[in-house]
Amino acid sequence: MSVQQRTSDGGEALEVWIDQDLCTGDGICAQYAPEVFELDIDGLAYVKSADGELLQGRGATTPVPLPLLTDVVDSARECPGECIHVRRVSDKVEVYGPDVE
Repeated sequence: MSVQQRTSDGGEALEVWIDQDLCTGDGICAQYAPEVFELDIDGLAYVKSADGELLQGRGATTPVPLPLLTDVVDSARECPGECIHVRRVSDKVEVYGPDVE
């Protein structure tokens, strides 16, 4: 596991995904973290791979780089569609987003 993917408290690597069925296309996520999120021609937001490729597969995930963790978390908190999910890679438990317990 690279240091880039560790959380700020030294915890486990995180990944993020978007539920396009709930996406409202507001683009707030792309404003907060354009390196991670992008609106496609269909008006919905998707995550991007580390090399900037749009990942359009259903449930596609991408690692959350440590320098962008705050921006990704803010995206999840501010999303009007409540469709951004941030979870631990190891056990898939959501740590930020609408399904956090």
